[in-house]
Amino acid sequence: MENEITFLRGIPLKLREVWKREDRGFTKWLEKNIDYLNEDLGIKLEILKREQNVGPFFVDLYAEEGEDKVVIENQLEKTDHGHLGKLLTYMINLGAKRAIWIAGDPVKEHAEVIDWLNQNAPEDMEFYLVKLEVFKMGERNEVFPKFSIVQGPSEEGHKIGKEKKKDAERHILRKEFWTQLLKKSQEKGFELFSNISPKKEVWISTGAGKTGVHYMYIIRKNDARCCLCLEGIKENNKKNFDILYKNKKEIEKMFGEKLIWKRQDDLKASVIFSEIKNKGGWRTPEKWSGLQEEMIERMKRMEFAFRKYIPKLK
Repeated sequence: MENEITFLRGIPLKLREVWKREDRGFTKWLEKNIDYLNEDLGIKLEILKREQNVGPFFVDLYAEEGEDKVVIENQLEKTDHGHLGKLLTYMINLGAKRAIWIAGDPVKEHAEVIDWLNQNAPEDMEFYLVKLEVFKMGERNEVFPKFSIVQGPSEEGHKIGKEKKKDAERHILRKEFWTQLLKKSQEKGFELFSNISPKKEVWISTGAGKTGVHYMYIIRKNDARCCLCLEGIKENNKKNFDILYKNKKEIEKMFGEKLIWKRQDDLKASVIFSEIKNKGGWRTPEKWSGLQEEMIERMKRMEFAFRKYIPKLK
């Protein structure tokens, strides 16, 4: 808090008033005065080299903290795409675990990129966007820099990143599951879902020939369902459910086994489904082939069992 008050009493200066150039001015100064950055960021960097070459390119400052290598890229004005590209190029080619981008005017869009990188890059890689200010203070008009983190790594960011990666993995698995199931269905000549594309969700559906009535496949973590869903106007859904339920015995006879009937009076939709247990789900790719065969076979029987009753619905 005391440090903040001191800066508030100082006179802010333009960075170019203090350092005419980034390379021979500020970068050279920072190499010799890295403790200012260390104190403000709460880190302990040691400079290894200024203008470290990376092929035909040169990173402003190459440093280390413990065994981890760090790259520092400097700008005295607004952040731009060019320096962002340099930062990533240097970090990857030097095998650095931390990248620090110092700028006089960090742009919001670039801060969002740094946040994205902290959420999506490997956990042992960290990215900082740091705002540089400079103040003239005291009777001697001494000049002091101030480094403020605009965007950096955090536990919350890593947690969000992990969740995003889990979501991405789930989406990839589900889409591949539906891709395989729809292909199998076509090969078997079952056309009910022929106009449907694979998707990342846990379900895919197709119309049953009546507004608000759909056939739906559902794939969960460890089981699956083949459903007839009534999802139109609530009042119609309940009436249609009752029409079908009156024919429950005949429908189940044609289907070949018992179905699960859910009128769901407190919800808009009603659903009738067959549940497939103990044969896997989207988390068990090794069981997909058998599960897909079972789902297609049950959906064929379901479509056959309800075929003559759906035209009678409201």
